[in-house]
Amino acid sequence: MFKFGIDWSEQHHNLCIRNSKGAIVSQVEFKHTLEGFQRFDDERRKLGVPPSDCLVAIETAYNLLVDFLLDRGYLVYLISPQATKGYRNRLRSTDAHTDDTDAALLSSILHTDLDSHRRLQPNSALTQQILAQVRFIDLLRRSIQRQTNQLRAVLFRVYPQALGLFGKLTAQINLHFLMAYPTAQEAQGLTRAAFEAFCREHRYGRANLISRRYAHLMEPAPEANPIAVAAYRDQIRILAELLLPQVLRRTEALSSLAQLFSQHPDAFLFDSLPGAGELLAPALLAKFGDHRDRFPTPGSVQALAGTCPVTKKSGKRKVVLFRRGCDREFRRIVQQFAKASVQQSGWALAYWRDVRPRCRSDSDAYRRLANRWLAIIWKIWQDGKAYDESYHIQQRAQRRRPRS
Repeated sequence: MFKFGIDWSEQHHNLCIRNSKGAIVSQVEFKHTLEGFQRFDDERRKLGVPPSDCLVAIETAYNLLVDFLLDRGYLVYLISPQATKGYRNRLRSTDAHTDDTDAALLSSILHTDLDSHRRLQPNSALTQQILAQVRFIDLLRRSIQRQTNQLRAVLFRVYPQALGLFGKLTAQINLHFLMAYPTAQEAQGLTRAAFEAFCREHRYGRANLISRRYAHLMEPAPEANPIAVAAYRDQIRILAELLLPQVLRRTEALSSLAQLFSQHPDAFLFDSLPGAGELLAPALLAKFGDHRDRFPTPGSVQALAGTCPVTKKSGKRKVVLFRRGCDREFRRIVQQFAKASVQQSGWALAYWRDVRPRCRSDSDAYRRLANRWLAIIWKIWQDGKAYDESYHIQQRAQRRRPRS
């Protein structure tokens, strides 16, 4: 078996190849192009071995190069940058490094510590589609949140009546209203009949609700500086115009995600989790993936998600530290789920209330709850059985019962 170490970047990659004895037999640089990938393949051909006899270490799983390697049949091992840093500190007295030395280090890791790392196994096309859709929805969420904050700040400055007019600021009718009437003066120039016609056009509310909205709009309010109103008018309209298609696209993306999720054979497992909902259930499924042997123990998935702490001991000294080397996307998803679960799960709420006084913050308590949830999710994922709250509570009670 030959060990390949690749230090990747956007424009080019550095390759180091070691033979079965650990000696370096080749070091080359190749570009992030099809021609460059073929040059990589040429280096393997010079060795006279098939891709299945080549172990490749790389620090990313999401790259066209990784797709190329998996498609050709190379055995790819994902090494986290944090792990690489640990090896570098262990083997060298300084943190100095170059692309060549990092590629050599990655190949050395496979030669000396292969059993400590797991081979990258691509998920099914369906699971990859679900993960891509989850990430797209999160991208839209962050963009919508950023522009909503900008719009709210401007409205608070010159047009506060619009903030609570139709409830949630990103409601479609709210955005349509701001596009049509981007200043308080224009809105208060509406007759009751025109306002009712606008609401009917957008299928909004009953007559008494429309009356309350109109009354709210017409309430006397401090007048903003006319110069400020003129300056912000176009900004309000443009922000509303930018937000509306994103809000509509997010709704469509959630519908598409639901269709993809329903086709997955493991959907019922994650759908049974209390509080997971239409987004977190598919997100958790995508992060766990299809391969059960990827996480042989609950601790392996907890470590990847960064919910379990790192304990360091030296003599009589013991330090428990926050785990920074992890899949941050996974950690965010599972902590969001833990936070949502306290609204739906009795034991989760009781556990959170129990640990909160011993935690530095709400976030720390949710991380601990997320750690518990990951052990539970791992178990139902391995067993192929949906989550049952009553069964879980019964099992917890039995474990706590004192032995006679």
